[in-house]
Amino acid sequence: MSREIILASGSNYRRELLARLGLSFRSVVPPVDEEALKHGDLAPDRLAAELARLKAESVSPSFPAALIIGSDQLVEIEGRILGKPGTKAGAIEQLETLSGRTHQLITALALWVDGATSLHVDTTRLKMRPLSGEEIARYVDADDPLDCAGSYKIEARGIALFDRIDSVDHSAIQGLPLIELTSRLRALGYAVP
Repeated sequence: MSREIILASGSNYRRELLARLGLSFRSVVPPVDEEALKHGDLAPDRLAAELARLKAESVSPSFPAALIIGSDQLVEIEGRILGKPGTKAGAIEQLETLSGRTHQLITALALWVDGATSLHVDTTRLKMRPLSGEEIARYVDADDPLDCAGSYKIEARGIALFDRIDSVDHSAIQGLPLIELTSRLRALGYAVP
């Protein structure tokens, strides 16, 4: 019998993504202060991986026999890290920064099993088309992307903001790299189609 699966996340996006695989799981909000770590000197890919690891490991004491999935996502543009904007003004500022430029969306996956954590980092390159102030305001009002790193929702109207997306796994853009996760779950004996 497979272990219980715990998703160490309160994200609706990650819950919806994991539910696509048809597996039973519980979602638990991890007690991790993400902002404290974001002010350090870790490279963006290492920061995302560290946050994913901390999320998975932080709930492991409560579920020692489970498989625990942690994930984190951030946007990097020319060394600057963009997280969730939180406010409409923050979303507008982020989109003004990204307008007409290429950035990286970094999505990290951590799997905790029996006291060991394995990591995977997925990097997507996105080229946003030049946007006017009116387009940015209209988009923010339409999609309300205040809880999304980079202030866009690819799965909604946000797709219209881009000229090009180079990705190995489109689901990673939404918050959880399902291709890699499926491969790892199958290797652990889970029946994933």
